Amino acid sequence: EVQLQASGGGSVQPGGSLRLSCTVSGFTLVDYAIGWFRQAPGKERLGISCISTRDDNAYYLPDVQGRFTLSSDNANNTVYLQMNNLKPDDTAVYYCAAHEGCTIVLGLRGFGMDYWGKGTLVTVSS
Repeated sequence: EVQLQASGGGSVQPGGSLRLSCTVSGFTLVDYAIGWFRQAPGKERLGISCISTRDDNAYYLPDVQGRFTLSSDNANNTVYLQMNNLKPDDTAVYYCAAHEGCTIVLGLRGFGMDYWGKGTLVTVSS
């Protein structure tokens, strides 16, 4: 059974950091790329970053480039999204999702992603 489990959300002050995790089962990180999406209150879901272990590449929207960093632990089937210098606009529910590549992630709403995890809430507020 394929499962993705996102965790690590929480509340943090502006400028703070959080690390989100996405642990997968039923497939390996070589088989699928993992994209991160977020949905802010009152806004559409948006793909912000993606990592492809197969291609050894990671991709970011300009809005998070330089602040967010993806990494993967293939042995534990887990992808991490390190989020630094968080801003109030980063407040959202964050989701991880799997697809064969990263072409349908950045700046898109996630239609076509094969598998989804449940979201984890990130709140950035003073």
